[in-house]
Amino acid sequence: MKKKYIWILIILVIVVFITIPVCHVLKTKLNETDKKTDIPNGYANDASQLNLTKVDTIIKVPNDKKEMINQLKEVLKYAQKHHLKISIAGAQHSMGGHTIYPDGIVLNMLPYKHMSLDEVNNVLIIGSGALWQDAIEYLDQYGKSIAVMQAFSSFSVGGSISVNGHGWQKDSAPISSSVLSFTLMNYKGEVITCSRDKNPELFKLVLGGYGLFGIILEVKLKVVDNKALQFKYFRLSPENYISYYKKLILDNPKVNLVFGRLKISNKEFLEEATLNFFEEVDQKPLPIHEQNNKNEETKRLVFRSSVRSEYGKRLRWDLEIGMNKITKHNVFSRNELLNDHVSLIENKDPNSTDLLQEYFIPERNFNQFIKDIKPVLLQSKLDLLNITIRAVNKDEDTYMSYAKEDVFGFVFLFNQKKNEKEEKEMKVLTNQLVDVAIKNNGTFYLPYRLHIDREKMRKVYPESDEFFRLKKKYDPTELFRNQFYDHYK
Repeated sequence: MKKKYIWILIILVIVVFITIPVCHVLKTKLNETDKKTDIPNGYANDASQLNLTKVDTIIKVPNDKKEMINQLKEVLKYAQKHHLKISIAGAQHSMGGHTIYPDGIVLNMLPYKHMSLDEVNNVLIIGSGALWQDAIEYLDQYGKSIAVMQAFSSFSVGGSISVNGHGWQKDSAPISSSVLSFTLMNYKGEVITCSRDKNPELFKLVLGGYGLFGIILEVKLKVVDNKALQFKYFRLSPENYISYYKKLILDNPKVNLVFGRLKISNKEFLEEATLNFFEEVDQKPLPIHEQNNKNEETKRLVFRSSVRSEYGKRLRWDLEIGMNKITKHNVFSRNELLNDHVSLIENKDPNSTDLLQEYFIPERNFNQFIKDIKPVLLQSKLDLLNITIRAVNKDEDTYMSYAKEDVFGFVFLFNQKKNEKEEKEMKVLTNQLVDVAIKNNGTFYLPYRLHIDREKMRKVYPESDEFFRLKKKYDPTELFRNQFYDHYK
């Protein structure tokens, strides 16, 4: 009889153990809505959902190159005649009004997404409106892959170049390092080629230039071979991250992709990390369409269930650690790993938004930066969802470089309510984190909310005054304009 009760108790414990997390995730699903927040006619917004701005008009460019160039020339003439400003938009994942100007013309470049491959020289020629997803699926047919790109494939090529995004590819500088050349339409309507040899100053300014120097039309990018990659991970203390990074990553020629993650639940806050990496294996990668289907909605819900929930944050960390053990040694194609869509973490709560921040810290101050941000983050009432770590090599190609030496990028994701109270709190927190970054000889990334004033920005980017002077050299009428420019010029 006693044995029977013990088994009943064990079964009840198992049921409870499974039921609680399932109920927590289901509760998240029930509180969501699939209804999108509509942008009113005559207005534009960006990924922050906090920059709703009245504009004059939004113009979609055509996919045909000749037709597009003719249309853009006419738009430029019209704008100059009527004293209107032009901003340039792709997928609009920047968060500080970089693609919007009040009462201006917004150019939607997304339709211009043609592409071709120079197989001899491993060069992709691609329209600036194409999404990285389009490029990956195209290259997959030829056994090729993007050399450097950010974690999500739902951004536009022109947008990523304009903010000079960084990736998680081993031993890589930002995306600018993979750009061979691009064509640019300037304020006169002239189409010019920019590269390290042709118009080199303009080349450096446009890469990471936030659309202020002209319209990027066509880009030539380096591509690499698609590879079969095997997943591995290591669980460690953040204090040991650098030493293990050197041992497991830098000294291992097989590593292709790599990222780290910090534990952000209150229990052991920033006291545990994972180092996740993918090694090349000697087998042919499967085409994207033959890879195993993944339950993306389940992944998304587990992530979203961590919003404003300590239990959810612990659950997500534990589930990720558990899945790491299960998927350890699984083999993926490089293209499959690069082709993650931002919908994997999509926020379906109409009353809140997710905001990114990034700080780039030299290796010598890695541990001190983590120590310094800990009390700042614990004191803040804002909801931290994630901190990812990526190594970024020195950027030799852009004027406004955030990687002035080899650095580690700390990518923060916060959830913020769409109200004045949390907007003010976010501004305070952002300034505190920037101060910590400055103290540790680091920099902050410019594509996000405009919470830093121009004086503090110039401490991190002392070349800013010259950058804005050169803006007027190449665009004397300030035809290309956005909210970022007005805030920092």
